[in-house]
Amino acid sequence: MTGIILFKTALAVYFAAACIYGVSLWGKRVFPARLAAGLLFAALVVHTFSFAARWFPAGEPMLIDLHDALSLFAWVMAAVYLLLQMKTKTRVLGAFISPVICLLMVVASVGLGGAVNAPPVLRGSLVTAHVILSVAGEALFAVASCAGLMYLIQDSLIRRKRAGKFSRLLPSLGDLDRINHLCLLWGVPLLTLGGLAGSFWARIVWGSHWQWDPKQIWTLLAWGCYAFLLHQRLAIGWRGRTAARWSLAVFVILFVLLMAAMPFFGTLHRFV
Repeated sequence: MTGIILFKTALAVYFAAACIYGVSLWGKRVFPARLAAGLLFAALVVHTFSFAARWFPAGEPMLIDLHDALSLFAWVMAAVYLLLQMKTKTRVLGAFISPVICLLMVVASVGLGGAVNAPPVLRGSLVTAHVILSVAGEALFAVASCAGLMYLIQDSLIRRKRAGKFSRLLPSLGDLDRINHLCLLWGVPLLTLGGLAGSFWARIVWGSHWQWDPKQIWTLLAWGCYAFLLHQRLAIGWRGRTAARWSLAVFVILFVLLMAAMPFFGTLHRFV
């Protein structure tokens, strides 16, 4: 019960932060964004305690259902954004990040209150590492796509000389591009390690590293796309609009593919 209350409290504070970010963007004022950032941090703290309250009775992290995965996804997005905000002047980017976090939390609330007793096959460090690393990598890609979207909007305003009062409010193009770069730089290795942990676990459980499961195929496709983008940034020098367009396009395409595949294809990843 404590975990449910904390989760709902975190959701309410995330929503309040998203609304105030919207006010900041609409009113072209910096102060509301500062207040929203404080609320986002408070929500993150409460969200962290909700995980502890949910997992403490089980004695280990329970990451086996949609609620846990989406909740963790939202947590990582909030944590990564707040860390990046400390290094860059991207406070108003929260107006793009926070609505995504709220949406994830709302969908996660559908499975709120479910049992956390996992079968023996889903217990162990490999399962935990697989889920945490994979979700963290995917959440970083989501942050990169939000930064890419804001980059393209701001770049368009500047090119059309319509930035106006927004010029002092919006993050610099350089900071947004830096976020895109850092998210790819960390996201690809995390997804790689998560995939390897899942592969070793699959070998133990199913007798084979690869099962042609739709989720496995989707993860491999995502890894290939983002590894390609990272290569293009590091080796070819993709920056600015090109990197922003590709990071946003890849995320949207992969998300659509995932949503389209879920209702029609069975998957070994539906455990509960």
